[in-house]
Amino acid sequence: MINILFVCHGNICRSPMGEYLLRDIASRKGWTEADIHIESAATSTEEIGNHVYPPVKKLLEDHGINCSKKRARRIKHDEYWNWDYIIAFDNENVREIARICGPDIGHKVHLLKSYTGDSGEIADPWYTRDFQTCYDETYAGCEELLKVLTR
Repeated sequence: MINILFVCHGNICRSPMGEYLLRDIASRKGWTEADIHIESAATSTEEIGNHVYPPVKKLLEDHGINCSKKRARRIKHDEYWNWDYIIAFDNENVREIARICGPDIGHKVHLLKSYTGDSGEIADPWYTRDFQTCYDETYAGCEELLKVLTR
């Protein structure tokens, strides 16, 4: 089984989007829960317990994806070794993961956009209000991540 954790600042926009999109894409390609386990978490405590942000929830629902049970949680120091991949959305996320979990000695932490051949970041739609671009970039990253996992 491959274990993947998506991480962003609050765990209400980008990381749940990644979690649910990758789960949906993998399922449509024949992956089962025995093949891949996907979760998401925050680096901050600001949104702990909150639902997915409504515009993100609506975007996912518009694509037939139900995320209504998701509640924001924070990554814990002791869970680093539980994951094969820890996927971040921007460099601040990477720094915060290192602050919480320590150095990335297992080489598990990657920017999602790096799987598309782009070294850039996926902007936080909480600030940009551009939820569609975030969705599109997250979807592309998830598609490419899944290709890497099948090699």
